[in-house]
Amino acid sequence: MTFLQPFILWGLPLLLLPVIIHLINRMRHRPQPWAAMMFLIAASKASTSHAKLRQFLVLLFRTLAVAALIFFLARPLGGGWLGWAVNRAPDVIMLVLDRSASMETKLPGQTITRREQALAMFAEAAEKFADTSHLVLLDSANREPQQIGIASALLEPSLTGPTDTAADLPSLLQTARQWLVENQSGASEIWIASDLQASNWQEDDSRWGGVVAQFEEMLQPVGFRLLTFNTESEPNRVVSLARMGREPEKPDELQFGIDLSTTHPAFEKFPLKLNVGETEVPAEITMSAQRLRWQKNVRLEEAKGTVWGHAQLPADANDRDNAIYFVESEARESKAVIISDQPNEMNFVRYACMTAQTIEPAAVIAPSSFEEHSLAGVALLVWHAALPEDPTRLESFVADGGALVFFPPGRTNGTSFRGNQWLNVRESEKESFHKTGTWNEMDGPWARSKEGLSLPVNFLDIRRRQGLESSDTVLATFADGDPLLTRGRHGKGSFYFCATSPERDWSLLSEGGVLVPMLQRLMQTGAERIGQETMVACGELSPADRTKSWTPMDTTDYRDARIHAGVYRSGDRLIAVNRPDTEDEAEAIDAERAAALFGELPLQVAEQEGAEDQSLQGEIWRMFLMGMLAFLIVESWLVLPPEPERSTKSFRDYQSQGAGG
Repeated sequence: MTFLQPFILWGLPLLLLPVIIHLINRMRHRPQPWAAMMFLIAASKASTSHAKLRQFLVLLFRTLAVAALIFFLARPLGGGWLGWAVNRAPDVIMLVLDRSASMETKLPGQTITRREQALAMFAEAAEKFADTSHLVLLDSANREPQQIGIASALLEPSLTGPTDTAADLPSLLQTARQWLVENQSGASEIWIASDLQASNWQEDDSRWGGVVAQFEEMLQPVGFRLLTFNTESEPNRVVSLARMGREPEKPDELQFGIDLSTTHPAFEKFPLKLNVGETEVPAEITMSAQRLRWQKNVRLEEAKGTVWGHAQLPADANDRDNAIYFVESEARESKAVIISDQPNEMNFVRYACMTAQTIEPAAVIAPSSFEEHSLAGVALLVWHAALPEDPTRLESFVADGGALVFFPPGRTNGTSFRGNQWLNVRESEKESFHKTGTWNEMDGPWARSKEGLSLPVNFLDIRRRQGLESSDTVLATFADGDPLLTRGRHGKGSFYFCATSPERDWSLLSEGGVLVPMLQRLMQTGAERIGQETMVACGELSPADRTKSWTPMDTTDYRDARIHAGVYRSGDRLIAVNRPDTEDEAEAIDAERAAALFGELPLQVAEQEGAEDQSLQGEIWRMFLMGMLAFLIVESWLVLPPEPERSTKSFRDYQSQGAGG
């Protein structure tokens, strides 16, 4: 329990008072062995054990009554979330609130969202500590601690309203600790509300170990309380933009690839509304699987200029993932760069990377020249050499939205790139090939064409392959199950590892049926790096853009470009802000895995399953008051003297007994 008046607990030694009085009373009535009383003592031996038991019970209930009185005056708080540890009210209560888009999922059977439920419970709980503790709010959208004067301020939409951002729990806890240290806080508690989305908690992140160690080193104790909302929700659909662009030969046509997914796969039909400028393109989607890619070409009124719009799904369990926004400018020239120590083997790859805007084939540079080579206008990097010792520039390129593909160098050097490492080379047996297994035809560079045609991956005739150690997403496998093509994500971009090379003595990749579509798709994907000023992830505006005034284009309602999705204008510039891709990932960790991240730090967890119980804790002094009264009533009954025995004989019976004697 936590007590709002903990100083009254210093009165607990008063529990000894009934014991002392009892002992003094026993001293006063000590029996004396004189002859006149020996008969009475012998007569009362039969009832001595009952008398001792009664005296013990009287002493017990008097002591319990005093204890209940002390706890009653200390104003205890109790509840499942606070637990039954005896604590005093902390000096600081910091509320760490997950305001990510996934927290806008409605509770099962309710209209209230996880965020709203958490705020209601936080506000009620924090109100009890208004006179004893400092309240501080740290939310995942603003990422700056701010003190709040009254607990009801937590319910203000301007302070804790919905957002389309993602959350970073390790970073939030680092910020919380830094604030507590800088403000020299005393004993503190950190209350966390989250839906335990795996992408937000990042349980494999190395920062967790440092965060726990830093909290353990603090001079003042810090306790943690975690309120989770990871119960299964009602059916929810998610829409995301897989690709969008104009082909040079059709500048008046905008091509869309829109991914749809659902948490509860079933045969269903639902509308999808696509707005492109002033044009509305309604569509009815038929979906029977968990995922679907919907492709649509929209004719534009003008071939030149910038186009903006959005796609919208009907309302469901989470309205924040029902819309995507886009801004499309005219096709821009993008190029590829090939890094190889065998340039003669990359001639076909050079031409496969050409687009309608490029005049010359892709440049080939040596790995030693990569650090100095300009990457301006580069959408795709093809790495055909040993993995670099220092991958910083490659990682930065991918994080900015570029595409990167690795082909095997035919040797190993012991280095790795974001957990991926080349292993030994394997040759096929004479007059046979390494057979391909399965590949993802819905997503990735080897997906079906927009006409629904499959790429001839199963006709690659792979003579040589290099083993790959990877924990990234496997997009294609060999017949024996080993990875053939993998994809990893970093920042805004993706990187790929292909376990065979387009060299003639490796495979038939250079025939073009697979390699050309693959590289052209990666060029389109990486082109977002060049045009990234028009497509921004929510919460990731640059410092310069954060200072600008942005006006929403598709609504008259208030929106903040820093935390809300939409299309915005500042001067002549248009940007589309969308929730981060990670917010569409439904995977969540359970409460037990979350608790393990805190190591030995004191942590209490409560899993919220509905909106029926909106109370984290409450004052329970009434329970102790009623208990004290009950103890006193029982004690009073025990000290009542026994009722004297009444004779049933009449007066005539006594007369007859006397006459007979």
